[in-house]
Amino acid sequence: MTDQQDRTVSNWNLPNALTTLRIVLVPVYGWFLLGHDHDSILWRCLAYGVFAVAMITDKIDGDLARSRGQVTDFGKIADPIADKAMTGMAFIALSIVGDIWWWVTVVVLLREWGVTLLRLSVARNVVIAAAQSGKVKTMLQVLALGLLTLPLRQLDSWADTPGDVVFYVSQVLLAGAVAMTMWSGYEFFREFRRQRRGTVPAV
Repeated sequence: MTDQQDRTVSNWNLPNALTTLRIVLVPVYGWFLLGHDHDSILWRCLAYGVFAVAMITDKIDGDLARSRGQVTDFGKIADPIADKAMTGMAFIALSIVGDIWWWVTVVVLLREWGVTLLRLSVARNVVIAAAQSGKVKTMLQVLALGLLTLPLRQLDSWADTPGDVVFYVSQVLLAGAVAMTMWSGYEFFREFRRQRRGTVPAV
């Protein structure tokens, strides 16, 4: 889609509404998890529901925008911001409640926001397609953050052991997410340098 076509597409469309919804859900997730007893099974389940809705609409709004020809400048900017805001809130909130180490959150957020800001700052001149490693990173992050939001260590009786098992599985997924976050970041900066030097045509 050309820049001229972008300007003729109204920002008032369903994909942009879903993106805006994701942004609105960010503080709701934080309030559910941090504004109440974080050991509460109810509030953790509600926080998980908000996170799940945000991640599902992330997939839907992109597909709708492309299939309906409703890709807009607002969507290009707001969509990655909404994604990083929700996952960033999850990393920070889960660090506050003690389910994720703070150094993990700091490293991941520095990479995520660094790449996002750089991508947005040069979006009109350098277009870097999402690499497969980035998609794997996103999938691992979503799985790990979603599972860690659930009341796994808060379960008791017969559910105590399964809860602990799923918690440690989520920590393994998180470790994979951190590794892929750093690798995909390296791939992004490598591709960015190549395109800026003119050695590789924009994709």
